Amino acid sequence: MTGLRERKKQQTREHIAETARRLFGEHGFDQVTVTDVARAAEVSAQTVFNYFPTKEDLVYWRLGAFEDELLAAVRERPAGEPALVAFKRFLLNQRGLLGQADPAAFDQLVALARTISSSPALRAREQQILERYTAGLTAELGGDSTAAVAAAAMIGVHRALIAFTRRHVLDGTPQKRLQRIVRAEAERAFALLEGGLGDYAPG
Repeated sequence: MTGLRERKKQQTREHIAETARRLFGEHGFDQVTVTDVARAAEVSAQTVFNYFPTKEDLVYWRLGAFEDELLAAVRERPAGEPALVAFKRFLLNQRGLLGQADPAAFDQLVALARTISSSPALRAREQQILERYTAGLTAELGGDSTAAVAAAAMIGVHRALIAFTRRHVLDGTPQKRLQRIVRAEAERAFALLEGGLGDYAPG
């Protein structure tokens, strides 16, 4: 029964989030209210808030799991492996909407890029999330000033790749070409860091 309840909760969460994604894509994030989402999803506004404490969480709700996985990848790296190697491996293994073969996933990425780029509130929340990632990684690396610099540099690569990808999505770059150039951009960015952080914090 516990498993069934959890599955139902997950289904409800995904249904609400998918409904919100569709409405935001059609009308813009700032033009859609939580009440609009609740009405379209056929739930109460309170139910929406039970699953998503803020309206912005309807867009970024999966990023909590991403953060946990990122920090775990660094924490659980093999003995002797530098933190940057573990971070790079984790980041480059992420497929996301861009890496999926289904064209519908790329359409979702395009709609999401448009939604975020047109909303100051979402862009501000995105920066808050990246700052939280940086703080979490800093703590994972030891919490001192050197750890803070290293974490800021690594999350800076992630931040730059998000901006690079979104810019090309909005410019209409085809999916397969975009996959190639994002990978190449990531390799260049990490190569820049490897000179200074290549041996930092071996596990």
